[in-house]
Amino acid sequence: MSEDFFPEFDESTEDSSPKPIQFFSEDTDFILDQPSVISDWVKSIISKEEKSLRQINFILCSDEYLHKINVEYLNHDTLTDIITFPYSDPPIIHSDIFISVERVEENAHKFKTSFPDELHRVIIHGVLHLCGYGDKTEEEKSFMRQKENEALKLLV
Repeated sequence: MSEDFFPEFDESTEDSSPKPIQFFSEDTDFILDQPSVISDWVKSIISKEEKSLRQINFILCSDEYLHKINVEYLNHDTLTDIITFPYSDPPIIHSDIFISVERVEENAHKFKTSFPDELHRVIIHGVLHLCGYGDKTEEEKSFMRQKENEALKLLV
């Protein structure tokens, strides 16, 4: 993958080991509210699923930014709300997760929910994929939705 799309990490800090969950913004002014609350929630879901968290980088970005990634790496010329790049297989969780803030906002209106609720659903959807859950069949989609709903209830 081209490094053009991935955030640069500053390893010059005293503690050069990255936090297990980090949030970045690319090509958007959006800043996540309460990242530590979201981080703790994601960690709790991964633990509940009996998986081991190595690293997740959430990159919140624009439609244009995510579309470029979708075309270049997946050969999909469509807009999407999330793309997950896993770097390991379960039970190890190590990934970059790209989320289009614009898609989340549009989907929140479409599904008549709040932006934060839709963003949380998209975040946990990506995490559940990393835990091994699929959504290709109707049965998988239904089970994924159930797991999302269970996880969302745990977000305090």
